Amino acid sequence: MKKVLFVFAIAAAFAACNDSATSTEAKVDSAVTATVDSAKATIDSAAVKVDSTVSAVVDSAKAAVDSLKK
Repeated sequence: MKKVLFVFAIAAAFAACNDSATSTEAKVDSAVTATVDSAKATIDSAAVKVDSTVSAVVDSAKAAVDSLKK
């Protein structure tokens, strides 16, 4: 009977360690996901700014060409 309890105690210890590893892995995954999402939002924001700046330059050049045509 003592051997069975000892085996159960070892199994419980492994199960506890296994759950903590999973929890840590989930925390790391969520941290990485949050970092990637933040970086993506920053990149998207920068792309919108560049796009609007390029559009403004193109519109300005178009207006200058149109005024030369007149």
